[in-house]
Amino acid sequence: MSETPRPQGTADDAPPVRPQCRRGRATAHATGAAGKPGPGTPHRSDGRPFHTPRDERHAGQAGGLGTSPPVPEPSAFGAPWRRRVLLPALSAVLFALVTWQVAAHGPLRALDERVGRAVAGAAFPRAVTGFLADLGNASVAVPVLAAAALWAVLRRGRPWSHALAAALAMAAVPALVVPLKTLIDRPGPPAMGTGPHDGFFPSGHTATAAVAYGAALLLLTRSRRAAAGYVLLNAAVGAGLVHRGYHWPLDVLGSWCLAVLVLWCLARWLSRGRAGRRPRGGRAPAPPGR
Repeated sequence: MSETPRPQGTADDAPPVRPQCRRGRATAHATGAAGKPGPGTPHRSDGRPFHTPRDERHAGQAGGLGTSPPVPEPSAFGAPWRRRVLLPALSAVLFALVTWQVAAHGPLRALDERVGRAVAGAAFPRAVTGFLADLGNASVAVPVLAAAALWAVLRRGRPWSHALAAALAMAAVPALVVPLKTLIDRPGPPAMGTGPHDGFFPSGHTATAAVAYGAALLLLTRSRRAAAGYVLLNAAVGAGLVHRGYHWPLDVLGSWCLAVLVLWCLARWLSRGRAGRRPRGGRAPAPPGR
């Protein structure tokens, strides 16, 4: 190949410059790792990094979308799934333990009866505890749930299927409590006597209050303050039942465990129903890149 001649004027006017040895560029690819001959780590001659260094790319969270390189989506059995099933799993285990102790006349049942007698004999206004215990009556709790369901449908725009699901959750209370009472046949506290009144585990009043007021809460709001008030209300109902001698403490605890399982199923169904509904006025947005 022939070089293009440079203009004579430019060559004559330029001052003479001695050639310099540029070692950085000549040896950039001379040696590889550990001094072995071969291609080395490529880099710019002026020491600046590349625009997007490959070894400094940081991916997002493990299992997240949009990372580089792409990775699979998070598993359905990850930490969020474990948190969702932790409470019902603990409730089921606790209910099994309590039922076993009550049915087998274990040491936990003996302790429960001593505590129940002490609470029933405590000095506290019986009118107050009687009012709290009456909040577990079906004649009180069921109308509250019905009013909350109508309000949620007519004023909050909830579908009728949600109100029907709450009604089915309420109907599950006697379907679960009555067979267990008949099977275990636990005698009541001394104030209730024996004979036809046997069959006190689990407490139907406690389960009715917990499920009815809990279902109303799920239909109307998810506020933490409302949830805290719900917990305090049910604790007061249980304390009133024990103080008036209507139930033993383990009767109340077992019903709370059952109510947690029923309300967990209801909450999962309601959440799935809301997730499946599309917003009005338009189609769902298409995924990016299409």
